[in-house]
Amino acid sequence: MDTTPVIRVKNVDVVRDGKPILCDVSLTVRPGEHWALLGANGAGKSTLLSLLGALVHPTRGAVEVLGHALGRVDMRQLRTYIGHVDPRHAVRSPLRVRDVVLTGLTNTSEWVPRWTPTAEQAARAERLTALLGLAERHEARWPTLSQGERGRALIARALMPSPRLLLLDEPATGLDVAGREQLIERVDALQLADQELSSVLVTHHLEELPPGTTHVMLLREGRALALGPAEDVLTSDQVSTCFAHPIHLTRADGRWNVRAGREAQERVG
Repeated sequence: MDTTPVIRVKNVDVVRDGKPILCDVSLTVRPGEHWALLGANGAGKSTLLSLLGALVHPTRGAVEVLGHALGRVDMRQLRTYIGHVDPRHAVRSPLRVRDVVLTGLTNTSEWVPRWTPTAEQAARAERLTALLGLAERHEARWPTLSQGERGRALIARALMPSPRLLLLDEPATGLDVAGREQLIERVDALQLADQELSSVLVTHHLEELPPGTTHVMLLREGRALALGPAEDVLTSDQVSTCFAHPIHLTRADGRWNVRAGREAQERVG
């Protein structure tokens, strides 16, 4: 396996309207690693993900994605090699699931007129929808899907160009418990199925971390509080500091559980 970093972020600042959003953040993601960006609302998670997705430039510092330095590369072209999953992705037409997945090849939200996928591309779309647990919904129309099914379809869409990097921006937003668990199960299966794929997932709920999460960065007020292997970073003390609230963590079957409040304070104290 190629060990060249998929992402290099070095001493990055992001300032908007004079307000610092990210301060001196550094991060390296290697092939096969699955990172989570954790922190309270406003910690800078989505801004950092936007840098990794080649959507914005840093104010200061250097960002390199898939071997290309931001500021020295066509950002629009680079984005075609990144699987960026946004749960707010808009599909205005009643497309079938298979068609939504195939738009990952055209990088559009709607079907491109007079474009016909190859038999190989259609077969890949079918395999990905099955991997994401949507085999029986392959022909279903977008308006008939649950929010959880839409989220999994968008992950399949992002994987159509065979990216080396998958970015997940709070993919469990708005899902009920069943939808969340189905999503986590499928993301975990995906991570196991593709050993060279790297991923970065943004969330502020530790219960949403797939078991295959290998590394974590804790962000607080735009700064990296801690980063490294998940088992080293996700401690009760560090997570309590990150969220400015007493939190007690436990782990069972690869999944993290959180308790907060007085009981957590007694355990942390």
